[in-house]
Amino acid sequence: MSTPTQLTATSYALLGLLAVKPWTAYELAQQMDRTLSRFWPRARSKLYEEPKKLEALGLARSSMGTVGKRRRTTYTITPRGRRALADWLARPGEGPVLECELLLKIFFADSTSTAEVRKRIVELRDWGQQFTETNIQVGRAYMKGEGAFPERSAINQLVGTFIDDFLEMVDRWAEWATDLTARWPDDPKRAEPDWPAMEAVVQRGLDRSSRWNAGYRGRPVPPEG
Repeated sequence: MSTPTQLTATSYALLGLLAVKPWTAYELAQQMDRTLSRFWPRARSKLYEEPKKLEALGLARSSMGTVGKRRRTTYTITPRGRRALADWLARPGEGPVLECELLLKIFFADSTSTAEVRKRIVELRDWGQQFTETNIQVGRAYMKGEGAFPERSAINQLVGTFIDDFLEMVDRWAEWATDLTARWPDDPKRAEPDWPAMEAVVQRGLDRSSRWNAGYRGRPVPPEG
């Protein structure tokens, strides 16, 4: 089917949420905060316009209701919306885009002091810990059978494990970086690289490349069913 050019990946993310159940615009924004924001962060102000766009394109429909004396609009995905979502899911997607202001500041360490670099490393590890607490809460809820959508447990596990592996990498890196910079002079420009660690990074890359070439690249897609 033809895909409306006005739609973005965020539009389809909201369609995906609507495919789970009907939501109000406020509930959609909450769900984005609670779940998708871990790997698809978007400004809440922009999210309130997306359901209206989906409705204008015939991909969702709205219905008015009340909660107490307050009126609210609930959005439901349409059959056309489900077809558009399925079409988007079947197309190749983009890979991760790493955006980290703390890492950006560490990259320009030659314009500051080692003490400041070490502060940024601590802040990055603290960020990972805060994120980890959220993952723990979500994981425990599903293990107790108290997850919001238990029928999605296996799907959520795929994404949750990716996020946890990333957080584990951040934590391991922060621990290594803390130990390394403890040996740096006050001026980062005078610091010496950890050459064995650099060699290990290159070797890991070679190992990944070998695994890809030997066992994954060109592997046929298994038949359905």
